[in-house]
Amino acid sequence: MKTISINKTIHAGIEVVLIQFPFDNQLGNEARKIKNIRWSKSLKGWYAPYSMAVLNEIKNIFESIAIINAQPLKDSLASERHKKINANELSVDTISSINAFSRWLNSKRYSQNTIQTYTDALKTFLLYYHTKTVNEITNEDVIEFNNSYILAKKYSASYQNQVVNALKLFFSTMQHTCFDVNLIHRPKRPKLLPNVLSKDEVKWILESTVNVKHKAMLSLIYACGLRRSELLHLKITHLDTQRKLLIIKQSKGRKDRVIPLSEKIIVMLRQYYKSYKPKIYLFEGQSEEKYSERSLASVLKRSLQKTKINKPVSLHWLRHSYATHLLEAGTDLRYIQEILGHSSSKTTEIYTHVSTKSLQNIKSPFDDLDI
Repeated sequence: MKTISINKTIHAGIEVVLIQFPFDNQLGNEARKIKNIRWSKSLKGWYAPYSMAVLNEIKNIFESIAIINAQPLKDSLASERHKKINANELSVDTISSINAFSRWLNSKRYSQNTIQTYTDALKTFLLYYHTKTVNEITNEDVIEFNNSYILAKKYSASYQNQVVNALKLFFSTMQHTCFDVNLIHRPKRPKLLPNVLSKDEVKWILESTVNVKHKAMLSLIYACGLRRSELLHLKITHLDTQRKLLIIKQSKGRKDRVIPLSEKIIVMLRQYYKSYKPKIYLFEGQSEEKYSERSLASVLKRSLQKTKINKPVSLHWLRHSYATHLLEAGTDLRYIQEILGHSSSKTTEIYTHVSTKSLQNIKSPFDDLDI
């Protein structure tokens, strides 16, 4: 019988239920039925916000078709040293320090998501050492926290890195502490390759999308290599059809950039505009608000169900596919970096590892064997 593993972890700053199993069409299709479920490349599994309702839903869906290995959730954490401590056990000075840190991040113009993530990570760390003052915390305490809290709870390297970022910034703003921000180490993170679709697979997805708006959204993500948030924040004024450019405003890292628009996607967007006539955002939901992330994910999910693709495709796969297909077509890596909005060329170079242009020209020595 098939086996699935259920764990609790932190992802993107929130507590989630993580479902993992070897690739299996049946299990993948069943996982998609869970409310608010998403696929994570970094976690290598499906995840949803942690709640007893989600756990019961997982049990009801999988218990008849698979063995559920959920021991980490069965273990009682009530008596553990690393259980969450009630926030009212923090001292007034510590709470004041956390609030001051939040204001400092805001003054530095960090995004609200980043501020929330860092302050939550900092609060978790300081709750763990609620018996100490901030000035008494040392670098050794970070090592202890990593081993006894993060690793013991099987939290991801991404969450550990968030804690590191928060602590580095927090203690760099503090005076008269025993903490040296230069000595704190980061976790060794897995080197994962981007997931890429073939051009045929992209075509199948887009052709299976009948609704004009839905097709325009998915097509634009692939045609310009957009992040999900970038698509949803696009306004009509960000389209420059005369110069065939798409203007991305204040995206990741608060950067603006321009992306070339093909004539084909311009024609599709004009057809969409005539049908829907959006007022402010290029893609709007109800009441002229921008289209929701959940609805966009559902659009892709429905399109995938109409194809023969049996992969846990996410919207970001379209961005990865765009970059890889550009590289395979001979586009200079520097231009791809600019189009994608990468700060470092090393980020863009990862696509060279999944491009098939050069790999397909390699002849295996096995072909020379006379067998």
